[in-house]
Amino acid sequence: MNWEVVIPLLIFLCSIFVVGFYASRHVSASSSFLHEYFLGSRELGGFILAMTMVATYGSASSFIGGPGVAYEMGLGWVLLAMTQLPTGYFVLSVLGKKFAIVARKIRAVTLIDFLKARYRSKAVVILSALSIIIFLFSAMAAQWVGGARLIESLTGLSYTAALFLFAVSVLVYVIIGGFRAVAITDTIQGVIMFFGTLVILIGTVIAGGVENIMADLSAENPNLISPFGADQSLTPLYVSSFWLLVGVGVVGLPQVAVRAMSYKSSKGMHRALIIGTVVVGFIMLGMHLTGVFARAVLPGIEVGDTVMPRIAMEVLPTWLAGIVLAAPMAAIMSTVDSLLLLVSSAVVKDVYLNYVKPDASDQAIKRLSIGVTAVLGILVFVMAVNPPDLLIWLNLFSFGGLEAAFIWPVVMGLYWKKGNASGAMASILTGVGSYILFNTFLPNAFGMHTVVLPALISLLSYVMVSMLTVKRHEETQALVEANMWKA
Repeated sequence: MNWEVVIPLLIFLCSIFVVGFYASRHVSASSSFLHEYFLGSRELGGFILAMTMVATYGSASSFIGGPGVAYEMGLGWVLLAMTQLPTGYFVLSVLGKKFAIVARKIRAVTLIDFLKARYRSKAVVILSALSIIIFLFSAMAAQWVGGARLIESLTGLSYTAALFLFAVSVLVYVIIGGFRAVAITDTIQGVIMFFGTLVILIGTVIAGGVENIMADLSAENPNLISPFGADQSLTPLYVSSFWLLVGVGVVGLPQVAVRAMSYKSSKGMHRALIIGTVVVGFIMLGMHLTGVFARAVLPGIEVGDTVMPRIAMEVLPTWLAGIVLAAPMAAIMSTVDSLLLLVSSAVVKDVYLNYVKPDASDQAIKRLSIGVTAVLGILVFVMAVNPPDLLIWLNLFSFGGLEAAFIWPVVMGLYWKKGNASGAMASILTGVGSYILFNTFLPNAFGMHTVVLPALISLLSYVMVSMLTVKRHEETQALVEANMWKA
């Protein structure tokens, strides 16, 4: 075991545990376990809001899987990855003030709380909770795999042992600290991600030299330095449509949307718009460029998900590599903790408290939340034991499924008062159903990313069914408007 690499990672993990124990004091002292554990009592400032959004969105696919695909596809994948630049700005611009004001008014703790108040439909709530549980399990499995592969590459432990170590590390601080622990550790992790990206990009450029790297890539395959990718599959239509998945559609991701209801003030939200956009842009550019440059510096890597740890060990002093590799570990952990809390809240808050035992005591809710979070972690561990070769595809599949389910019930529900429960149901069912069918039988139809057509189908379903069922929901819509929009 290379202790020069391992020790910085151990220090990083220990600091995360300290934050978890600090946050657990707020959980114990809070008058409302639900608001503190799942939303941090809505006290995020601008910098923390920006960094928790960056850290939640920047995941194993950004630091492990994405650079691995860039290694195979070339500079065209860097161009595609940069479609993520305006993601944080777009999310906070679309949801931002309106979503936060409505969420505070109805005392929403989760995204499904908003959907429940907006549509007043048990079926919408249950369908939404099931969508979160199913698709976020896939997303969490991808993060578990990424963390385990990173630890495996650095320590020489077996994959299963590395997976166990990673799972225990995450579960401890999430279980004891809740959302506040997640937000604070996300801030630490976001800073580490930013500087880790800077150091590894500089190290790779120095090791190979930009001119030499470009010459080597061109000599191997001229398409590696074209905008269309090594196999010419990155057409303008595909790259443009990909922005729906990683740009516009991110508004529909529950783990991102919940951030838009957790900030403290409008000033903090505006500051987060700027900071988040700059940091996301730099991280995405730096990590994916490093993945491409690594092909010239360290050719012949067969498993794309090992590119980042191997290039760090190749171009940096061992002790510095250990510090830098805390960045992908931070990215992975920051996404996992958010997803764990989100699925736990779907089970406890959105299903159990709404429809099983609404009068459960605060202590019972606390025990159940901690228990559910632990069980979820164990189940994901089991799922991650046999991982795919490139975890980015598992992660992107989950993204697409969640977006197909939630983007229109959330956005149209917020901005179009005529939308109703029947429209939301139709949107979720057609969105998720068509996404699974297209993904299985006709991926990337007409040269577009698979999520595009399901998103369009779900939008049409939402609008058409809502318009056809206006009279059926008149009474409910009047109550919704009075409760959510009127002062």
